[in-house]
Amino acid sequence: MLGHISAAMTARSRHVRLAAGCNLGKTGAMRVITETGDLADFCQGLAAHPFAAIDTEFLRETTYWPKLCLIQAAAPGVEGIIDPLAPGLDLAPFAALLANTVVTKVFHAARQDLEIFLNICGRLPEPVFDSQIGAMACGLGDSIAYDALVQAMLKRRVDKTHRFTDWSRRPLSQDQLVYALADVTHLRDLYPKMIDRLETAGRHTWLNDEHANLCDLEIYDTEPANAWKRLKIRKTSVEYLAVLVAAAAWRERSAQTRDVPRARIMKDDALYEVAEHRPRSAAAFDRLRAVPKGFGQSRLGQELIADIEKALADPEAIAPEVEKPMATPAGVGATVELLKVLLRVEAERHEVAARLIANAADLELIAADDTAKVRALSGWRRAIFGDRALALKHGKIALTLDRGRVLIVDS
Repeated sequence: MLGHISAAMTARSRHVRLAAGCNLGKTGAMRVITETGDLADFCQGLAAHPFAAIDTEFLRETTYWPKLCLIQAAAPGVEGIIDPLAPGLDLAPFAALLANTVVTKVFHAARQDLEIFLNICGRLPEPVFDSQIGAMACGLGDSIAYDALVQAMLKRRVDKTHRFTDWSRRPLSQDQLVYALADVTHLRDLYPKMIDRLETAGRHTWLNDEHANLCDLEIYDTEPANAWKRLKIRKTSVEYLAVLVAAAAWRERSAQTRDVPRARIMKDDALYEVAEHRPRSAAAFDRLRAVPKGFGQSRLGQELIADIEKALADPEAIAPEVEKPMATPAGVGATVELLKVLLRVEAERHEVAARLIANAADLELIAADDTAKVRALSGWRRAIFGDRALALKHGKIALTLDRGRVLIVDS
């Protein structure tokens, strides 16, 4: 998918005006890139450093596919804004930078940025570092906001004035461009401090699992046949699953074809209701509470009815194999609650986000099985929590209160 990005505007003069008058005072002129040659030079400058901070501005409130409007990038001594809407601009040099394994690409809350680059470049950037994930190992919270992280680590205030800007409009003002660029210049300054902090504490490798999960291609999969995997499986009967798979695929195809958000086609609750009742006529759709009246008579409704008919003609061929969720063994509820308290205590003591150690499902599995296959019972997580969790479960340690503080004591 490399090559020329489709231009939203036809007059090049409007893009020239994007950079007009944009000066950052002491830091020099704002670099706004609208030509491929300039982009290649810019990316060469970024590639000369071990890392590059990257951010994007995009729109997707009314579309299925995100519309990329700006790319901001910065490395030590290098900073600029790429205008992907500029006529004739080829993003191949930037795609090459994203694929350069010598340069770490630094993001904050990277998932949507990675999705955009996967759609444009056909591959995910590598390697990546997400400062929101890094913050979890620094004890700064489960999902700290960017402005709070900058304040905590750099003691800087992040300007939010232009956060609701329509970034697809041209020309953009100097203030808007300065605002956009600040997202990566702060991140450029923050990253070395965060790495130093993680390495000093011996925690840099703690993030490997989280970054691997972030770069798992499956979470960015837009293949309609796999759309059901994003839904919660509420029942495991063959007909229910077959219709749920068919309805989810229909919605995904419809949203992609029309380039609208999935919920504009049908909300999740309606998909579950369709799978439950399996309507096969316009009148049957009218009896569903989560589906708008008259939907069954619409073109979309008729398409869905046809897909339901196909699914029910041979449900075994369509229904996926789904494991039934294991019932929580009787009597472990209280153990789970104690493990939650222990997790919070240990997370605070080690200054690491609790979510980085274990989640509620992990605790339920530990409560039921000493050898549960969960992250909390291996590696560094076991060292700071897992062994304590098993000790608490078997009465070797206990939790007590002392003037409002939870303490861990030997039994």
